[in-house]
Amino acid sequence: MKIPSPCYVLDEKKLIRNLKLVDHVQKSAGVEIILAFKGFSMWSAFPQVKRFVGGATASSLNEVKLCNEEMGVKSHTYCVAYAPDEFDEIASKSSHITFNSLSQLHRFIDQVPKEVSVGLRVNPEKSDVETDLYNPSSPVSRLGVTSEHLEKLPDQVEGLHFHVLCESNSYALESVLTAFEDKFGHFLPQIKWVNMGGGHLMTREGYDTDHLIKLLSDFRKKHDVNVILEPGSAFAWQTGDLHTSVLDIVENGGKRTAIFDGSFTCHMPDCLEMPYRPKLESGSESKIDGWYAYRLGGVSCLAGDFLDEYWFEHELKIGDPIIFKDMIHYTMVKTSTFNGVKHPSIGILRESGQFELIREFGYRDFKERLS
Repeated sequence: MKIPSPCYVLDEKKLIRNLKLVDHVQKSAGVEIILAFKGFSMWSAFPQVKRFVGGATASSLNEVKLCNEEMGVKSHTYCVAYAPDEFDEIASKSSHITFNSLSQLHRFIDQVPKEVSVGLRVNPEKSDVETDLYNPSSPVSRLGVTSEHLEKLPDQVEGLHFHVLCESNSYALESVLTAFEDKFGHFLPQIKWVNMGGGHLMTREGYDTDHLIKLLSDFRKKHDVNVILEPGSAFAWQTGDLHTSVLDIVENGGKRTAIFDGSFTCHMPDCLEMPYRPKLESGSESKIDGWYAYRLGGVSCLAGDFLDEYWFEHELKIGDPIIFKDMIHYTMVKTSTFNGVKHPSIGILRESGQFELIREFGYRDFKERLS
């Protein structure tokens, strides 16, 4: 079957490769690794995910429901703030409930069922993340309790949670653990588990998984606690692409822009927010002498829906494919229908090599998000 344009295409073989590595780490270190829906929630791929991991983390009622329905288990749940009219349903469908603040904990603790394990998010004020937009470890961050506000651990709390990494290596985690132990280590004898959040990009080439395994195993044994990790990117890292095609070539002010049937602001917002420049299957994000330069522009009317020049070996023509690499993690979950721009289809390249179209989107999908 021909791949439509635009379309997110997950490579099943690459996903399984990542899942096997994740499974190796959790078994070797004696820890639990669960899937973070905020990074990857393509539930048509969950049958493969469930072969290797037994749970997921949710950050909203919708994600809690998705975990129950499609992963078949109650979720590890953390929300920045819980809405009163949603909390009872969230609690009934969660195995773990983590609170972002002491005020939220005190407000809802009496509504938590006895069988649900209660956690508190803390801020160790240490991270290797340099982009402020993605750094939750600032002393004035709204995410987590700082040590100065936690003189005593509430009796109901069984676990501590932190999440301060983003596509980081194990040595960044080691630095964070030093800060965490310094600020919160005196509470560890009182708890059952530590959730080290996400940002552990263990499936990236060159990641020192042996160091990670030793780090996690040593921490677990030293403090006699269960250790939980909840990466999102690591599961879907380099497992698929966004397929698009050229609709038009516009030239103004001596610069040529290839307009493609997708959008950075609608379909790849991190390219503008982070920002970062994705790699292309055919084309270079760096200048190559003798190649042809084109800005890449999306189809929305936002003036900034473009990236500066990429270089192509041949002049682009209408209909030519432009394939953006590594667009499955954190990209698909952030899409919008701004301007009514068509949402890319979703497909899976199966292990057999056959392409399977999972979902196409149309007018009803756009309309039903509005009122």
